[in-house]
Amino acid sequence: MARFTEIGTAIIPGQGTQLRLLQRNDEFAIKIAGQTGELMNSRLHGSEDALATLACERIANRPNPKVLIGGMGMGFTLAAALDSLNSDAEVTVAELVPEVVEWNRGALGSASGYPLNDSRTKIHLGDVGQLMKAQKGVYDAILLDVDNGPEGLTRKENDWIYSPEGIAQAQAALTPGGILAYWSAGEDPRFTERLRRAGFQVKAETVRARPGKGAKHVIWLAW
Repeated sequence: MARFTEIGTAIIPGQGTQLRLLQRNDEFAIKIAGQTGELMNSRLHGSEDALATLACERIANRPNPKVLIGGMGMGFTLAAALDSLNSDAEVTVAELVPEVVEWNRGALGSASGYPLNDSRTKIHLGDVGQLMKAQKGVYDAILLDVDNGPEGLTRKENDWIYSPEGIAQAQAALTPGGILAYWSAGEDPRFTERLRRAGFQVKAETVRARPGKGAKHVIWLAW
């Protein structure tokens, strides 16, 4: 079997942690330097797809829907959102690491079908939390996949997204009747209760990394 080859590196702003982009034939992986496990793999994106489809199906028939995605990743959530929405939609991706966007414009983009080339896509280089603070009543759906879940793995500052203050900022950035969706590597009943205390109806969906198999991840839907 062919081995992975490193084709790119990037530093997470404010922390100094290095991300490594690896390729093996048509398979890609992103790792944190110094750690053995993968942060993401292009063959394991079922839950990233579900993050978009579960939320966007609820707002797809709205006129000119606006969607915010926190975290570019490998582009699968963006691709699934675009597939779920009509031609009048606008999808903004907030990504903190510029190189991750460039990877998706280059070789990595082949894995998800180059969704950055879609005219409905907009890129915001910066922290999704800061963007939400600056926007009030703008987005019909906000999809957050900025870390491993309510306990930040790659960047401790990401914990704010899952705090009561972060939830309130996301809530304020939604249009009336809009929906929040959060991706997580695992369950966290405390976070479910935190969303409920913020006034949301909440549903936690268990989804697989691959159709019918693979690791179980969680998507929270809050509306």
